[in-house]
Amino acid sequence: MTELDPEYDGDAIRFLETLWGDGFLSPGGPEEVDRVLAGLTLDGLSVLDVGCGSGGITIHLAEQHRAGQITGFDVELPVIEAARRRASERGHSDRVRFVQAPAGRLPFADAEFDVVFSKDALVHVPDKEAIFAEIFRVLKSGGTFAASDWLTSHDGEPSPDMKGYLAAEGLSFGMASPDRYRRAMEHAGFTDIVTVDRNIWYREVAREELARLQGPLYEAASRAAGADYVDKNIRTWTAMLKVLDSGEHRPTHLRATKPA
Repeated sequence: MTELDPEYDGDAIRFLETLWGDGFLSPGGPEEVDRVLAGLTLDGLSVLDVGCGSGGITIHLAEQHRAGQITGFDVELPVIEAARRRASERGHSDRVRFVQAPAGRLPFADAEFDVVFSKDALVHVPDKEAIFAEIFRVLKSGGTFAASDWLTSHDGEPSPDMKGYLAAEGLSFGMASPDRYRRAMEHAGFTDIVTVDRNIWYREVAREELARLQGPLYEAASRAAGADYVDKNIRTWTAMLKVLDSGEHRPTHLRATKPA
């Protein structure tokens, strides 16, 4: 994948925002973001949003959670360009910035952020140990990592249904189990690690999303991204429901601390 061949191009951005809301490229909207951050204050803190997409979540963290300085980071240029436009339109260019860089080492200094947040983006990083080492590096001592991500119930060979779902998605998913995530966070140095399974929640939400795509949302989504694109995603959601129902697909909240 290159900047010339992004996974989240204009069609993807328009389709996902039609489904999930302006600036949101993952499910649950601002309410699910708030649940990820439950009990954690961002007031006046420096925050990094890893895998920020088209910027809706980053701006939500600034507006509703009063982050002091917030940086959205993504490897894909189309979403960063959309995020920058959104921040400018909402008058946040002074305290919200967006950075695009290739996958690998995060382009930030050691101990730069009080909080690192991520919403359903680390699934795109196959090397969980490397990304958690990087998140640990850019966090200040005593800082917090808070995220949700798409996990799988086990490591190793996926089931035929999971293989079918991943093929239908056609995205660079590197799914791993809660055990592997925990081990990767522990190896990086994190403590107070908490994981919260969200399979039951998303199983029902995904059913509602599929019903909307097949019904009242079909025309609007087709205008946004084309009927072929919507039909492809109806097939994807149908395949995804199989692995949500079986429990192999495990959306999960994550929380951990860098020791002081």
